[in-house]
Amino acid sequence: MNLIAKVIVDVPTMQTNQPYDYQIPDQFKDQIQPGMRVEVPFGQGKRVVQGFVVSIVEEPSFTGALKSITGVMDLHPVLNDELIQLGKDMAEKTFSFRITCYQTMLPAVLRAKYEKTIRLIDDIDEDLFFELFKGKDELTWEDAVNRDLLPQLAQLKKQERVEVVYSVKNRANKKKRRMIKPALSFEQLEEEKMGLRKTAKKKLELLEVLQTLSLADQSISSQELSKNYQLTSSHIRDGEKKNWLTVYEEEVYRDPFESQDFKQTDSHTLTSHQQAAFDKIQEAVKQERAETFLLRGVTGSGKTEIYLQTIASVLEKGQTALMLVPEIALTPQMVTSFKGRFGEKVAVLHSGLSDGEKYDEWRKIEREEAKVVVGARSSIFAPVKNLGVIIMDEEHETSYKQSENPRYHARDVALWRSEFHNCPLILGSATPSLESRARAQKKVYTLVELPERVNKKVLPEVEIIDMRDEGKNGNRSSFSIQLQEKIRDRLAKKEQIVLMLNRRGYSSFVMCRDCGFVLPCPNCDISLTLHMDTKSMKCHYCGHEERIPHTCPVCKSSKIRYYGTGTQKIQEELEQVIPEARVIRMDVDTTRKKGAHEKILSAFGNHEADILLGTQMIAKGLDFPNITLVGVLNADTSLGLPDFRSSEKTFQLLTQVSGRAGRAELTGEVIVQTYNPEHYAIQLAQMHDYNQFYKTEMIIRHRGNYPPYYFTVSITASHEDEKKAAKKMYEIVNFLAPHLQKETIVLGPTPKSIARVNNRFYYQVLIKYKTEPQLIPLLHQIINESQKEMAKGLMIAIDKEPQQFM
Repeated sequence: MNLIAKVIVDVPTMQTNQPYDYQIPDQFKDQIQPGMRVEVPFGQGKRVVQGFVVSIVEEPSFTGALKSITGVMDLHPVLNDELIQLGKDMAEKTFSFRITCYQTMLPAVLRAKYEKTIRLIDDIDEDLFFELFKGKDELTWEDAVNRDLLPQLAQLKKQERVEVVYSVKNRANKKKRRMIKPALSFEQLEEEKMGLRKTAKKKLELLEVLQTLSLADQSISSQELSKNYQLTSSHIRDGEKKNWLTVYEEEVYRDPFESQDFKQTDSHTLTSHQQAAFDKIQEAVKQERAETFLLRGVTGSGKTEIYLQTIASVLEKGQTALMLVPEIALTPQMVTSFKGRFGEKVAVLHSGLSDGEKYDEWRKIEREEAKVVVGARSSIFAPVKNLGVIIMDEEHETSYKQSENPRYHARDVALWRSEFHNCPLILGSATPSLESRARAQKKVYTLVELPERVNKKVLPEVEIIDMRDEGKNGNRSSFSIQLQEKIRDRLAKKEQIVLMLNRRGYSSFVMCRDCGFVLPCPNCDISLTLHMDTKSMKCHYCGHEERIPHTCPVCKSSKIRYYGTGTQKIQEELEQVIPEARVIRMDVDTTRKKGAHEKILSAFGNHEADILLGTQMIAKGLDFPNITLVGVLNADTSLGLPDFRSSEKTFQLLTQVSGRAGRAELTGEVIVQTYNPEHYAIQLAQMHDYNQFYKTEMIIRHRGNYPPYYFTVSITASHEDEKKAAKKMYEIVNFLAPHLQKETIVLGPTPKSIARVNNRFYYQVLIKYKTEPQLIPLLHQIINESQKEMAKGLMIAIDKEPQQFM
C-alpha cells in the first residue's frame, strides 16, 4: 500500500499554507509520523528543503507524478497533533504561513539551517577549474561570495556546467558525558590488584573504585574520577586496555540552574479573599472546564500563592501546568518560587538561556519529565500534554505580543490551548488591560478580585512632584529636593530604594548649540543616543554605532551638548548628589550577558546595593522586603507617544512600580516626578484607583472609536524605495475600500511616526471596525498576491490588534 505524506514545505519565496503530497519510500514507511521534519525535493533541479509532515494519507490530492521524501530529520515527532492543529489556526489568524508558525514553536536548535554548495556537473576549461574550484568538484556558497566568484559562476550555470545544491543541516546536538563502569566482577578485580607492583598506587586506586562500583552495580563519570580521585584520562585508557573497565557516552541535560540551590517551601495559609478566589478556580480545575478567570489583585495581594496552590492541585490529578511571565527580568524570582515549591518537576524556557539549555528544557517537557513549565511568551508553545491549568501573570503586558511574523498574542494562543485541553486559564494582573476588563464586564471572563495586600498593609502613599516648580526654584537636577531628602532618610535607616527611568543610555541626543544640528542615525529617521559606558553614539532601532563627535559636523563648532537623560546619566548624577549610596543599574545594556538578571537581583536582595536604578523591567514582580521608597524620575515618558494606549501604559507602569514599596513589615512610600501632574492617569495612579481609571479611559476610547469598542488591524508596507512603499499602501487601500462597510474607519495611508528604519521606508494604514465579514479573506488575498513583489524587496505586515504604533 502506498502511503502519502502531506508536507508543509519551507520555501522562502512563494510560500503557501497548502501541504504538498510526497511519496513515502519503503525504507521510511515504519518511521515517518505526523509532526516529524523531513527533507524533500522542491521545484526544478535538485533543490532540497525542510518540511513538516502534517498528516499521512493513502490517496494523494495531486494527480501528477509524485516526488519522494529524500530524508528524515527526526526519530520521533517534534510537533504533536495539538501543535500541528494550532499552527494551522494561527496562520489563519495572524496572516502568516504555517511553516513560520511551526518553526516559531520549536527551540532554535531544531530550526532548519541550509547550506548551499556549487557543484561542477560538466567539463570546464582547466585553468578556470583550478582558479574557481581549486581542483575540487564542489565549492561552498560562502567561499564563492567571499572570493567574488558569483558573476562567473552565474555564466557557468546558464551553460548548465554547474548546479547549486541545497542541503539541510540539523543543528540539534545533545550534551554527552563519558561514563566508566567495571568490566570485571569484584573477585576478578581483586585478582588484578594482587598482580600489581607496590609502586602502582594510581592503578590500585582505580581498581578499588571499580570494585566499589561493581558491588553497587553503578558507573561513574570521568569528571568525578578526576575531581574525587585525581585519576586522569591516561589512567582510564590504561584500565580500558587491560579490560578492567568499559567507557561509554551518556546523554545529560544542560541545567541552567545547576549552580543554584533552591530552598524548599511549603504552601501558605490563604487569606479569606485568596481562599475565595482559589475555590472558584478550583471548581473549574476539578470539572476540567475551559473557563477564563481574570484575577485582579492589588500589588502584594498574593496572586503567586494562588498560582502555586492551583498548580499543586493540578499535579495531584496527574496533569501538567503552564505558567507565563512577560519578561525575563521576572523569571529569576518566579523560578525561585516555583523550583522551591515543585523542585525538579519545573522546566524553564526564556531568552536568557543558551540554545542548548533551551533545547534540553524543551526535551524534558516533551518527554513528560517536567510537569510545570515557567517561561516567557514563546513557552506558550511548550509541548506539554494533558494540561490542567494555564496561567498568564501580568496579562496586560505588551511583550506578550510578538512584533514580527507570526504576530501572535500569547493570550490568544493560551485561550486556544485552554479550549483544546478543557482546562482553566488564569489571567493575573493588578492593572488588567482594558480589553480583558471589558470582557470580564460582559461575563466572557470570570472576574475574581483580591482587594487587599496579604499582610493587611495599606498600599504605599504616592506623592506627586511637579518638576516645573523645581525648575522655577533653581533645581536643575533630575532629582527633586524632596526625593533627595527621602533617599538620604532611607539610607540612614539601612532601607532600600528603587528608582525608575524609562530610558536607557546616557543622553537622548547630542546637539550643537550654535547651529542646532542633532546627530542622526544614517539608517533611520531618529537621533542617536549617547552611551557613556562604550563611549559611543547608538541607534536603538537598527544597532548603528559611531564615535561621539567633539565638533559639529555642519558648522565645526565645539559647542556640542548632551540633552535628555538616560539611566547611565542618572547613575552618574546620583553618585554626585548622594555619593554614599551604593547604586546598581538594571537596563538592557547591563543585562545583555547570560545570567545578568539573576546576578543583579541577587546582589540587591543580599543588600550589596542601596538603590536599584532601572528601566521598566524593574517595575513588575520584584518582591524585596526592604524596599520602602520608590522614585519615578519622569512619569511622562510614555504619555507623549503617538499611541491610543499611552495613558493606559502610564497608569499601569506607575501602579506596578509603586507596588514594589512596602511589601513586608516596613511602610512604603512613592515619589512620582512629572511635568503633567494634572493628567488623569497620574492622578488615579496616585490613588491606586484602577476602577475609576477603567471608567475614565473607557469613555475616551468610546469617543475615539478605539478598542475594546472597535477591532483594529494595521497594515504596513516597507521598501528601500519610499515611492514603492507608498504606492503599494495606496494600492492596498484602494483594493479594500469597495468591500468595507460604511461604519468602518480607515486611517491613512501615512508614513509611520519613525518613517525610516534601517534604510527602509514605512507606510501604514489602520482599519477600525465592528464587523467586517470580508476583511480577513481579503487580507489573506493581499499577502498571497504580493509574494512576487515581496521576493523583490517589498515587505507587507498585517497585524491584528496591534500593540505598537511606532
